[in-house]
Amino acid sequence: MVLKGSQLAKKYGQIQVLKSVDIAIQKGELVTIVGPSGAGKSTLLQILGTLDRADSGNLEILGKNPMGLSAKGLAAFRNQFIGFVFQFHHLLPEFTALENVCMPGWIAGKEDHAVKKKAASLLERLGLYERLDHKPTELSGGEQQRASIARALMNDPAIVLADEPTGNLDSHNAEELHRIFIELKQELNQTFVMVTHNMALAGMADRILEMKDGFLTDQTHRM
Repeated sequence: MVLKGSQLAKKYGQIQVLKSVDIAIQKGELVTIVGPSGAGKSTLLQILGTLDRADSGNLEILGKNPMGLSAKGLAAFRNQFIGFVFQFHHLLPEFTALENVCMPGWIAGKEDHAVKKKAASLLERLGLYERLDHKPTELSGGEQQRASIARALMNDPAIVLADEPTGNLDSHNAEELHRIFIELKQELNQTFVMVTHNMALAGMADRILEMKDGFLTDQTHRM
């Protein structure tokens, strides 16, 4: 088991966003979370990624409870075990594609040469080898998002969490990213959990989890 959340609940003001959510993710699964806006999908993903805390319930990643760590310890845990891909790539504009992908490795204190070699290999795998020295403004939207996927994979995370990863892309680039996610799952046995409104992407997953009114209401096996 890579990730397990039990009875997760979250309230903002008077609004109960998550209501006793249970979720379990196995190694190598590609799981998508779908549902209407405001259902709690992104809130759940933030809590699973330790970017936010549930008001109650338990979270385990690789059998550990990361929320008991200090702020510094939690940041190190997140850097080592969790990769993130967001709708907006969040690449640092002053750095090249290679440098952006290197960031998690540098933060982890890994050796510079090895980090750059790994980053270049990931960018090559994602079709960006000729764009290593380009800054984000010199990349297309699809290229920027592929660079953000490479960055998420830099430290060989146990799980990659993606929040609307194709939501800011045209249909061609969205389809290309769908293919990349499937290939990474198959070739690297990478574990993904994605929030998406794109039902074509959702339909490629091992499981579709549907959120409604703060609950996970359905689990549909697809593959």
